[in-house]
Amino acid sequence: MHAITIPEPGDASALTWAEVPDPEPAEGQVLVDVVASGVNRADLLQRQGFYDPPPGASPYPGLECSGRVAALGPGVSGWSVGDEVCALLAGGGYAERVAVPVGQLLPVPEGVSLTDAGGLPEVVCTVWSNVFMHAALRPGETLLVHGGGSGIGTMAIQLAKTLGARVAVTAGSDAKLRRCAELGADVLVNYREQDFLSELREATDGHGADVILDIVGARYLERNVRALATDGRLVIIGLQGGATAELNLGALLRKRASVAATSLRGRPEEEKARIVAEAREHVWPLLADGRVRGVVDRTIPLREAAEAHRVLEESTHVGKVLLTTS
Repeated sequence: MHAITIPEPGDASALTWAEVPDPEPAEGQVLVDVVASGVNRADLLQRQGFYDPPPGASPYPGLECSGRVAALGPGVSGWSVGDEVCALLAGGGYAERVAVPVGQLLPVPEGVSLTDAGGLPEVVCTVWSNVFMHAALRPGETLLVHGGGSGIGTMAIQLAKTLGARVAVTAGSDAKLRRCAELGADVLVNYREQDFLSELREATDGHGADVILDIVGARYLERNVRALATDGRLVIIGLQGGATAELNLGALLRKRASVAATSLRGRPEEEKARIVAEAREHVWPLLADGRVRGVVDRTIPLREAAEAHRVLEESTHVGKVLLTTS
């Protein structure tokens, strides 16, 4: 098969289309012929040499994909060759074939195209595990999402609104904020021109955010803590603004607030399987009836993955950028 490889870390031109050995499904795995793969910020970090795959994972980038079942490994039941599926991966999505632990396999939601499904597993599992499983966002609470125009942001807006929360977002342009508003966001903050802390306080009559989903990290930590409501929960899932900052524990104590930092890629397979099962139970019906949808900015041929990485680095897209094998 062919895959996107990274012979040496570097800029987008480091991504190389190459012929590589076909994967074989091991015990409890399913082999998938890839149709589409989502592009995520983690892929950019891997390309730059900052985010190696976990032990035993495919060396190729790509944390989610869609396609058709090509073969079943020993001990697999409940799936058949030819089934249309999508999958959460620890790596290997930028390839024509990938072996997937069966617990990380999902059916394509009814009404969703096989291509578009390639951008669902990572964002849905990230949002569901962090906002709902960990931070336990409840109806009537306020969620603040940094990066509202991203794939994760567009999914978080819809899920939170559908399940009865109020949503505030930050984004870097008015055009992105308009798209966030179309998806249901209530409070819109252009972080290049406005201070999200003061805007959020004004919009919530001083209450703040009950849950914050943050991709920025260090640069926003102090203001995020100040933006939390009493009993608020801050979940950090990215470090685009740095990894080191001072945390005011007194502010947390006064608010009875909590700060968590989580990742999905390196979790044990059994934890990923539990998250995937919850996503299938709670989110797949919302996708099937159209109350929630994956937002796709554009599709790009897999062999042109370097162009997809440049699009993410320019950060003008809204939703997901997908790579397609056909």
